[in-house]
Amino acid sequence: MQTTLIIIGSIILGFLLLNIYARIKMKSLPKVADHASILTLTDTNFQQQTKNKVVLVDFWAEWCAPCKMMAPVLNEVAEELNGNSHVGKLNIEQYQSMAQKFNVRSIPTLILFKNGKEVKRFVGIKQKDFLLKEIQSVTI
Repeated sequence: MQTTLIIIGSIILGFLLLNIYARIKMKSLPKVADHASILTLTDTNFQQQTKNKVVLVDFWAEWCAPCKMMAPVLNEVAEELNGNSHVGKLNIEQYQSMAQKFNVRSIPTLILFKNGKEVKRFVGIKQKDFLLKEIQSVTI
């Protein structure tokens, strides 16, 4: 019985240490530079930048590891878009009022806007192909 408890305790301790290590590694992920065509959105330019076009807006924060993981995906999406479709990013730490306005509760949250109005919302990490398909479905 005592041996079983020691084994179970060791396994739990191992998982705990692995979890801590993974969190440390995720927080130390380098920041990926935004693609040149990604729109930097603020509370003052948001309405103008999303007007008369389709914009996939990434609500993110610098401390968010999943947001850092999404950055290269969004760069690839922005590179493939043309015409009236764009990718934009809004830092929720700097523009908390915008996060509240759009009821963003967790990040990364991606909201697809068409002509300044929300048409679709995605929470969490998404693949490039999924995002491109969703953007295309709105532009048709």
